[in-house]
Amino acid sequence: MTTNLNQHRSIRKYKDTPISEEMLSEILYAGTRASTTGNMQVYSIIATRDNEIKAELSPCHFNQPMIKEAPLVLTFCADFNRFNKWCQQNDAKPGYDNFLSFITAAIDALLVAQNVCIAAENEGLGICYLGTTIYTAEKIIEILDLPPGVVPITTLTLGYPDEAPPLTDRLPLDAVVHYEKYTDYSKEKIDELYSEKEKLESNKQFIEENGVKNLAQVFTDVRYKKGDNVAFSNALLEVLKKQGFMEQ
Repeated sequence: MTTNLNQHRSIRKYKDTPISEEMLSEILYAGTRASTTGNMQVYSIIATRDNEIKAELSPCHFNQPMIKEAPLVLTFCADFNRFNKWCQQNDAKPGYDNFLSFITAAIDALLVAQNVCIAAENEGLGICYLGTTIYTAEKIIEILDLPPGVVPITTLTLGYPDEAPPLTDRLPLDAVVHYEKYTDYSKEKIDELYSEKEKLESNKQFIEENGVKNLAQVFTDVRYKKGDNVAFSNALLEVLKKQGFMEQ
């Protein structure tokens, strides 16, 4: 299994081969075996195969072709709706209308999503995470009929791969692991840790294509700009208010 994990890559092109009901059930069940806060399982998974609904979802994910082309789109949601109803039906007053509870449910949803990924790849399927979900959460809520207490967190496309892309580069282990306590980075250490990434021809191409000075500026000035981050943050906060997670 470790070898499989080390071979993970994002798949954006899929064959039109359907995923069997049996395999899908096994993969989703593996997802539900993930760790969860207090065994509350405050998450839901929306499995979308309908082409019309996938077409509706496509603009929410910046019209990336894989949304329409993948046999299956999975939307993972933070979900206190079900748990709240269970509490209320049993004369227990839920106190989960706050930001902490949203974070709790979001963590649960992400843990489940990763279990699903591992199980799917172990069956020879390909996956791709979509970070666009929280950017357009309000529209996804509308399309998928998500009630109050439910917020989409991340999305996966799933299917049999129709490509074999190279492994994506990763920072060296000592860039992300700290033993005993956090050790802050010197300027020299930062240069060392990012040097291999900056030398990659693909990243040099990003720099040239975007007309910036270095790879860091590709992120700050092109891909994840402050203005966009602030706008999406404000939109997400409004979603959390509407879905009942920002009560005092």
